[in-house]
Amino acid sequence: MRYSIPTSVSMLGLGILAVGLIASPAQAQSKDDLIKDALSAAPAAVAMNATVVDGAGNVLRKGSNGYTCLPDDPELPGTSPMCLDAGWLAWADAWMNKKPLAAPDRISFSYMLRGDSPVSNTDPYATEPTPDNEWIANGGPHIMVLVPDLKMLEGIPTDPNYGGPYVMWRGTQYAHLMIPVGETH
Repeated sequence: MRYSIPTSVSMLGLGILAVGLIASPAQAQSKDDLIKDALSAAPAAVAMNATVVDGAGNVLRKGSNGYTCLPDDPELPGTSPMCLDAGWLAWADAWMNKKPLAAPDRISFSYMLRGDSPVSNTDPYATEPTPDNEWIANGGPHIMVLVPDLKMLEGIPTDPNYGGPYVMWRGTQYAHLMIPVGETH
């Protein structure tokens, strides 16, 4: 089963993202544990009023601030909790479904303060390291930023070891700014 959002939430223009693309059919965690895990991805000020959705698309908690938080999936190694605003949810829907992405009409934010699963820095669909896909074993805690015009990312390094913000997936419609906010391991 792919991660999805219930029709009622989809009608609000929301999509969903999960680094592990397939949801497990059964979650061993309680609803409260899933909510706590999902909310750990964002700063307290964002988490306190965020909606929480599980991997099956069930709304576990309705929020009011425009952020949707997702827990990791304990049965899928490599998934990470995240909190996404509406722009990132639309981005995630386009990425997951390999469809054209409309440029966001404003700067958009996503939080992954518990870090990230292994990922390619150059190929949005890579599932394992190759000699040329700049594999990142652990991205560490970070904020991700979408911009209305990808030209705004020109001049920003793509090197995740640069020591500051860098562009991930440059040259693709899914390019975005990664802002490390903690140590990588």
